[in-house]
Amino acid sequence: MRDIALTAFANFIVILDPVGVVPFFITLTTGFTPAERRATAFKSVAIAAVILLIFTVIGRPLLHYLGITLPAFRVAGGILLFLLAIDMVLVKESGIRSTTPKEDEEAAHRKPDVAVFPLAIPLIAGPGAIASVILLQGQRVGDPAAQIVTAGVMVGVLVLTGLSFLAATRIMNVLGLTGINVMTRVLGIILAALAVNNVIEGVRASFPGLGL
Repeated sequence: MRDIALTAFANFIVILDPVGVVPFFITLTTGFTPAERRATAFKSVAIAAVILLIFTVIGRPLLHYLGITLPAFRVAGGILLFLLAIDMVLVKESGIRSTTPKEDEEAAHRKPDVAVFPLAIPLIAGPGAIASVILLQGQRVGDPAAQIVTAGVMVGVLVLTGLSFLAATRIMNVLGLTGINVMTRVLGIILAALAVNNVIEGVRASFPGLGL
């Protein structure tokens, strides 16, 4: 179980990137009182946890209902994670782990709760996180204990994200934006390797005759 937990932790710590989302949190909560910031941190992480836990339960059955095989999803998920890794390495915003300018414009008119959008979705529970949840749980089919461990590790990393939000000002004072960007780039390189591995495993399972 330790190996399963470590694998899940490595995936979620890279994809959720608790420290990397701190600048977004500070920007989105500018002008908030300390109490409002704490409430926003708790609410955003709670909503993200609910969303990811839902996909933990329904992800595999949903793929089966749609007729999507796990190897096919591993290839698609690997490609998506690779695109996310590119964003992290280049420190750019393409809409995979952040909002697009059009979404920001729409949000400005509607004045939404930032804890829901864009913090919970897509900054925390974005496409990359959802794909990872389904992939990891799909690999543990038939092993409920392993699936519970994976879900528990995911919740643990979400708790770390919430703690990062609560300590956002201190983190920025210590690391600065440059330090956070360096960490994000390193995690992006690791995520790229994980993504390529998912694609290879998916292709290998789909085409066993290739001898990969």
